[in-house]
Amino acid sequence: MSSTPSTVERAFQAALYDDTDTALDTGASLLAADPAADAELDRRGEEFLAAAWRRGWQPADLVRLVRRDLEDTHVRLLSALIRAQAPHDRARGRRWSAQLEELPGEPSPRTGDRFSHATAVLELYRLLLRLPTLEPLQEASGRPRSDSRMLTRIRALLAKAEATGFPEEAEALTTKAQELMARHSVDEALLDAAAPAPDAPGARRIGVEPPYEQAKAVLLDAVAGANHCRAVWNEPFCFSTVVGFEADLEVVELLYTSLLVQARTAMTKAEAAQRAGGRKRTKSFRQSFLAAYAHRVGTRLAAAAETPVSADLLPVLASREVAVTAATDRLFPRTTTTRLRGVTDEAGWTEGAEAADRAQVHSRPHLP
Repeated sequence: MSSTPSTVERAFQAALYDDTDTALDTGASLLAADPAADAELDRRGEEFLAAAWRRGWQPADLVRLVRRDLEDTHVRLLSALIRAQAPHDRARGRRWSAQLEELPGEPSPRTGDRFSHATAVLELYRLLLRLPTLEPLQEASGRPRSDSRMLTRIRALLAKAEATGFPEEAEALTTKAQELMARHSVDEALLDAAAPAPDAPGARRIGVEPPYEQAKAVLLDAVAGANHCRAVWNEPFCFSTVVGFEADLEVVELLYTSLLVQARTAMTKAEAAQRAGGRKRTKSFRQSFLAAYAHRVGTRLAAAAETPVSADLLPVLASREVAVTAATDRLFPRTTTTRLRGVTDEAGWTEGAEAADRAQVHSRPHLP
């Protein structure tokens, strides 16, 4: 028994499998002319989302990709679609819930231009339909991880450091925050060792977005390695997957964000000094600056990671390193290495290295 394809089916057949503007206009015209198709169009969008979740994508991943490849209108449409689909979805953990809470604002009320709205929806669905499969992530298992008072204090200190216009104050606030980070990480490792059911490593994706994403990926890799985690960069989709224990993952994300803030502040000052000297600086200066910053910070972090630790903590950290390495190998059985590109400005490299020397990078406390 045959049936007549719905308006949505005909629009999809016209627009989703053909990249031309003509096909997109045809599909959008069909939808614009049939208001009764709106409910089915929304329902099909939720189905595309459910398929994306099955392929390993998470809300923040999609927002990041849509923001890069499409427009703000599409980001808002995506956010509204994710919110509409969430009540019909299964529970997916604390990190997932946090991503839902951080979604961008709702789209403005729809105006009378149905054709423009339908065009944007079809462009979004085209992207969702063609998403590849990603490695499925798992939250770190073990004891529940609520937002502790320690992490709340760390976030507050970093927020003040980013807001102040005084470099000395920012450095003091960042130093204090990093001291708390290190203490929190070590305390969690010791608590876990004494727990009846020790934790297992998990993974999270951290955005590594343009511009200068390669240097940022190098910086994140250095921060992860110094804090008993592993980072694997996915350049096409603007993120790195960091594998580690929950407390260490928190430290990595906070420290990486803090160092990026320090790097941006130092780069702005360095550029101002270069312009004051009559030398025009361009993208090559900034690329070289951040590449040098990442390289030098990585060297300092590696040295800090070799600091001797107490005898009771050494086997704990060693067993966690083994678990993290095994988890990374399961997620990414095949990886490749890459080299920094576009480092051509000597002044940018010099300024970036000097800024890295001034940055506060102590990832672990000096233990007796």
